[in-house]
Parts: sequence; structure tokens; C-alpha cells
Amino acid sequence: MAHESVKATILVVDDKPENLALLQEILIGRGYRILELTSGKQALKALDKCRPDLILLDIMMPDLDGFEVCRRIKADARFKQIPVIFISALEDTDARLKAFEGGGIDFVSKPLREQEVLARVEVHLKLQQAQRRLARQNQYLESLVQEKVKEISASQLATIAAVSKLAESRDEETGRHIERTREFCRLLAQKLGEDSRYAGRIGDDFIKNIFHAAPLHDIGKVGVPDHILLKPGRLTPEEFKIIQTHSRLGAETLENVQDSYPGNQFINMGIEITRSHHERWDGKGYPDGLCGEDIPLSARIMAVADVYDALRSRRPYKEPFSHEKAVEIIKQDAGRHFDPEVVSAFVFLETEVAELWEGLKDEHTA
Repeated sequence: MAHESVKATILVVDDKPENLALLQEILIGRGYRILELTSGKQALKALDKCRPDLILLDIMMPDLDGFEVCRRIKADARFKQIPVIFISALEDTDARLKAFEGGGIDFVSKPLREQEVLARVEVHLKLQQAQRRLARQNQYLESLVQEKVKEISASQLATIAAVSKLAESRDEETGRHIERTREFCRLLAQKLGEDSRYAGRIGDDFIKNIFHAAPLHDIGKVGVPDHILLKPGRLTPEEFKIIQTHSRLGAETLENVQDSYPGNQFINMGIEITRSHHERWDGKGYPDGLCGEDIPLSARIMAVADVYDALRSRRPYKEPFSHEKAVEIIKQDAGRHFDPEVVSAFVFLETEVAELWEGLKDEHTA
């Protein structure tokens, strides 16, 4: 795989020529383009003519110190997304806190060490690339959903299902995941609706909406880079954080549609499912750490449907589990990962669930 940061441009600002020379030697050797400047004022002027991918900024400089330079950069909407790494001989905690509070994303101490400089630069360039891709995909999804979602009708629901397929189609292993999970959600909602405790909460509209909204749950994965989404091995902590952004990204896309249709229960449920289907009953999920009944009911239902299907399916990192093994795992996680009532309904329906899965299974999973 080619190095993703080979052509990145880095602005290096330091009033000491020896530091500039050292940083140039370290970074040019890795293929980066380097712009060297010796003062904060020069750096601010240079930004009007060039847009670096990252800034290495000294703190102690004679005209404007690094804190002030960073503050001005972050105050300008054109430049505030450029990551700034401070470089300084200051070691006290107050200096580091001031650096982060001023908008810096990291801190490298002097004397400079080659491996530390390269590691920090490469990590933040990769994160920036991922964030840019997420932003582009978010804009694309927003415009697409806003264009298509006007009213709940058969043709528009088909369009929404197609949007949901955008995320799934990038991963050959997920196959008919959308079709299966929406059917599981409908089954579970119908069963829970028979319980008097859910009277007034689960009716025909709830069941219809969860069936049609369930395919939206992973639309945010369109914004996850392929090398992370399709990675066959264990994810690094940084990669897992990027994967986790799919729930927030998908929800934010639908929230922009919600502004135009605030009373649309289908869109409202789509937001609930998309944002919260990775929350856990014990509060250890993401993105908001919700627990218990603070998690929307639709998302609690989706969580069981999604995990069962994931367990039964082949993935780049695992072989498929049997129905019996998948059911046992879900039962063991009742009250921890899953709402115990939803698990009870799932266990009651396990024969129907197994039959549904067999009828909609992918050929490569058989």
C-alpha cells in the first residue's frame, strides 16, 4: 500500500535555523513538502497564499509566540481545520495545557527526536485525511437524502433503501444484511407490542417505521475509509475511533433532513436507530454512553437484530456462528449489552428468526 502522506505539505515555523534544518532533514526524507518560516507573522501571511496539510509551530518566538499564532489560525474559518503540532523546550504542564486550549492538536518536546516527530506527524495527517473524507461523504449523503426524502411513499422508501445500500455495497461480506435486520426488527417489535407494558408505545406506525428505518442504521459507514472498514485484522484504537464515527455521521445526515420535516416520525426513528444502535444497556456503548431505557426503544431492538446477524455472518475477521451459538451469546449479554425484554422476545421468536435468516442468507455464508 502506498504511503498516504507522501505529498503532504507541512509548514514549519521556528526562529532557530538549526531546528528548521533538523526538521527539514527528518521530514523531506519521508517525502513531505516543507515550507520553512522563522516567525509567526511570516506564517500568518503565508497562509493567505498556501494551504498546508499540517503546521509544526514553535512556541517561543520573538514577534508573536506560538500560542498567539495558533489562536489566530483557529479563529479564521479558512484555516481552523489545519492541525497544529506545537514544538517547544517548555516542559511544564501549564504550557502544554495552554497549547491544547489554544487549538493545538499535539505537543512535541525539544530536543527533537526523529521517530517521535515522524510518528506524531503521520498519525495526525492520517486522521486529517479520514476527517476530510468523512466530511465529503457527509455532504454527499446530506444532499442525497434531502433530495429524495419528501414524503413517506413506496417509491421514496425504495430510494432510502438504496441510500442505505451505499454503505453496505462497499463490503461484499455484508450481503443481505439490510433485508434480514429489517425483518428481525419487525418481528421483535410485533412481539413486544403484544405486551401490555408497551401499550401506547408500539403500534402499527411504530412497526411500519422501524421496518423502513432499520436499513438506515449503517449509512454513516460510507464515510469510513476502505482500509479500515475492510481490514481483516484487529483495529488499532485510532481506527476503531474512526469506525465509531459512523453512528454520529449517519445521525447528523438525517438530522439535517429533520430540520425540514420535524414531525416526520420515520425520520425521527431513523435518527434514533442510526445514532444509538451501538449503545449498551450497561452504558458502555457509543457514541453517547446511554444506558437502560435512556436508549431509544427502536435502537434497543436494532441492537439485538444487528448483533445476531453479525454473529451469523462471515466477516473479514471471523467465520459465521451457528444459530444456536448466536442465540446463546445474545442470552448471556441480556442486561449487559442488550435490553432484557428485547432478548426475551428474541428468544421466544428464535425459530422464526432462524427461518428468516435461512431464507435470506447469502450464498457465500451457506
